[in-house]
Amino acid sequence: MPSDEWIRTLADGRRVKFSYDELMDATFITAQIEGNEVVYSILLSKGATKLSRKEVEGRFQHELSKR
Repeated sequence: MPSDEWIRTLADGRRVKFSYDELMDATFITAQIEGNEVVYSILLSKGATKLSRKEVEGRFQHELSKR
């Protein structure tokens, strides 16, 4: 069950921790802005193909663009 975790610095200087976990029947991805208790998460059905880091980050683009 592959998993991945990384930190990206946004253009405005905020740091975001992303994670990608392949589960038995699904894929679970998350994004958390540093210093924020809120964790954005998405559960994808197993039918979804493996996502690249760029694709994972893109899934959270709208939420992370909010201030």
